[in-house]
Amino acid sequence: MTIALATVRTAFLEAWSNRRGFWFQVAIMMANDVAWVAFWVLFFREVGTLRGWDTHQVLLLFAILCTCSGVSLGLLANARRIGELVAGGGLDAALALPTDPLAYLLTRRVDTALLGDFAFGPVLFVAAGDPTPERAAVFVFGVLCGSVVLTSFMVALGSLTLFAGGRGEQADLGFQAILIFASYPIDVFGGLTKLVLFTAVPAAFVTGLPTRLVTSFTWPEAVAAVAAAAFFGLVAVATFNLGLRRYSSGALWTRA
Repeated sequence: MTIALATVRTAFLEAWSNRRGFWFQVAIMMANDVAWVAFWVLFFREVGTLRGWDTHQVLLLFAILCTCSGVSLGLLANARRIGELVAGGGLDAALALPTDPLAYLLTRRVDTALLGDFAFGPVLFVAAGDPTPERAAVFVFGVLCGSVVLTSFMVALGSLTLFAGGRGEQADLGFQAILIFASYPIDVFGGLTKLVLFTAVPAAFVTGLPTRLVTSFTWPEAVAAVAAAAFFGLVAVATFNLGLRRYSSGALWTRA
C-alpha cells in the first residue's frame, strides 16, 4: 500500500512538473467534451427522443463516460499501455519491486489530458444530471463499477501480448471499440450487437447500466453492475498473472 501511494504521488508530480502544459491539456480535453455536449443538445433538440432516451439521459451517460475515462485512462493511464510495456521490456522494473506488478504499473503514470475528462464528468452531472444526494451516491457507485470494467477490459486485452506477442495492437482496437459503443445510448443497439455490449466488448457496463441505475435504481441491476466489475476484474488479473509465467524480458539488451 505504501509503495502504491508513493507511486501515485510520483506520477502526479511528474504530470504537474510542467504546470502550463498540464492546464493546457486539461483545458483542451474539457473543450472537446463541451463540443460533444453541444452536439447532443442540438441533436435532441431536433429529434426529441431516441428510443426512450432524451437530452438529460444522454448527458448523464456522457458524464459517466467522462468520469470513467478519467479514472481508467487518466488516473490509471498505463491500463491502455500494458501490451506496449510488455513488448518494450517495461515490465522489468515492476517485477523487481516488492509490490504487485500490475498495481504498480496501473498507478505509475497519469495522462494529463484525460484528467480533463475526470474533472468534466462530475461537473456535467451537477449541471445536467438533476443531482440529489441519492442520485449522486448512485452516480459514484456507477462510475466505480464502470471504471473497473473499463480498466479490466484494457488490462486483459493488453495482457494477451504476453501470450501472442506483438506490440499490443489488440488493446488499441478494443479501446476504440468500447469507447465508441459506450458513447451512445445502449438502446440504440439491438440483437446480437447488444449481446456483444454485455459480453465481448462490455460497453453496456461502463455507461449504459450505470445510467439506468441513476435514472431508475433497482437492486438487481446494481448487483449486476457489481458482478460485472468483479468478473472482468478477476479476468484481467488472471490473464495478466498467467501471462507473467510466460514472460521473458522484452528489453533490447536482454535479447539474444
